[in-house]
Amino acid sequence: MSAVEDRLAELGLTLPDVAKPVAAYVPALRDGNLIFTSGQLPMVSGALVQTGKVGTGDGNISPEDAKKLAEICALNAIAAVKSVIGDLDKVTRVVKVVGFVASDPSFTGQPGVINGASELLGKAFGAAGVHARSAVGVAALPLDAPVEVEITVSVQD
Repeated sequence: MSAVEDRLAELGLTLPDVAKPVAAYVPALRDGNLIFTSGQLPMVSGALVQTGKVGTGDGNISPEDAKKLAEICALNAIAAVKSVIGDLDKVTRVVKVVGFVASDPSFTGQPGVINGASELLGKAFGAAGVHARSAVGVAALPLDAPVEVEITVSVQD
């Protein structure tokens, strides 16, 4: 087990199986020293944890719950990276995180939601988990997911 997986275990987390693609793409691929993941949804055991829009009104997913969903997305992204390189200790830097939040039209707290992913990556990778990031509100995501996260990491053989 890698040091990254040890840190995740200390948080009570284990890497899931890589989520199966829902269309024509691969979960992650390598180009030189970079690993790019496809967008990862908050899937656990092959099923979305929640569906719907994020916001503060009735019937919406709360920003706090959505932040936890973003953490699940990041965990799935880490699993996708591992599927390509085998050993997560080869990751030298989380370079970029892009997070999408299916938002109620009045919701503007996307950065706080995507902090769920950013904070987990920081805990898992330490200083190498500090990254550039975008957090974007969108009208809808695949399968009515509330959150989607993709990451790019740099690796060393």
